Amino acid sequence: MNATMTAPHIKLTLKNIDSFCLPMVSVIMPIRNESDFIERSLGAVLAQDYPADNLEVLLADGMSTDATRTMIAKLAAKYPAIRVVIVDNPGKIVPTAMNAALAVAHGEIIVRVDGHTIIKNDYVSACVDALTRSGADNVGGRMTPSSQNEFGQAVALATSSPFGIGGARFHFSEREEWVDTVYMGAWRRDVFERIGDFDEEMVRNQDDEFNYRLLSAGGKILLSNKVESEYFNRSSPRALWRQYFQYGYWKVRVLQKHPRQMRSRQFVPPAFVAVVMLGALLAPFNKTLRRLWYPVWSLYMAANVAASVYTAYKKGWQHLPRLPFVFATLHVSYGLGFLTGLVKFADRWWK
Repeated sequence: MNATMTAPHIKLTLKNIDSFCLPMVSVIMPIRNESDFIERSLGAVLAQDYPADNLEVLLADGMSTDATRTMIAKLAAKYPAIRVVIVDNPGKIVPTAMNAALAVAHGEIIVRVDGHTIIKNDYVSACVDALTRSGADNVGGRMTPSSQNEFGQAVALATSSPFGIGGARFHFSEREEWVDTVYMGAWRRDVFERIGDFDEEMVRNQDDEFNYRLLSAGGKILLSNKVESEYFNRSSPRALWRQYFQYGYWKVRVLQKHPRQMRSRQFVPPAFVAVVMLGALLAPFNKTLRRLWYPVWSLYMAANVAASVYTAYKKGWQHLPRLPFVFATLHVSYGLGFLTGLVKFADRWWK
């Protein structure tokens, strides 16, 4: 599918339609131990401008051990017109959460909202409008990252940069266009009847796997700049490393199940890490290898510094000291995770 094709633009009309004519929407929130954030994320969902009698909120909870459920009950009591339901998710991962909630959802349209995301008050309306006017099977908006500490702010900038995360359009595109994947997602219910639920093996990358199946079945995915939200990203080196290591690790299973889903950019981090690791081991014993290894490492460092300087020039020089480290963390953790996945799933190529 041509990812640069501009989608047709039609003026938002949902606010002019009587609520009786609007589709029922089920907002699904996969959560676990979100007591520090649930008031903001769920609060934004409950404050939508979409008619309350056409909206339900299903919180698929991965058996939280903190005060998350108590806080949900207190917040839901303030919005009695909206059906708010907690759905048990003993699997404790996103795909089992989505599937458990889908099994009890009443909506004609399904909208996913993550626990660390704050959606704008017209988010649901914008999703319904985009699905209705474009004919898309999945709609999502830009992943706009945010953080409350200095390291997290550098992460937000790096993950909004093509150098940081490659060509995934939802990280940085500011226009409406057809793409191969989006952040979160909104679907008509019949999409799941056609292609099935989320793959519960995929601890990470379940959205990539699902969207590939959707595209393979002739579906269309729309990235809309009118679907707006704010995502609170990882704010410590350890959390960032773990997140992107898992992305790389589980990308191997996506590759094994759907080889054609992969893009060349997704092989660059593991190839780079493999070259650097092998070079570090073998270069001391071979002069020719040393001559090849040093330029590879030097070229990456030069590109990292150049991207860091450019990003700091655009967004603020105070971020420059952290950006090279953040870029390297994104690339090396993803690459090492991918290589680890190749070893771990070596016997799964035909399964």
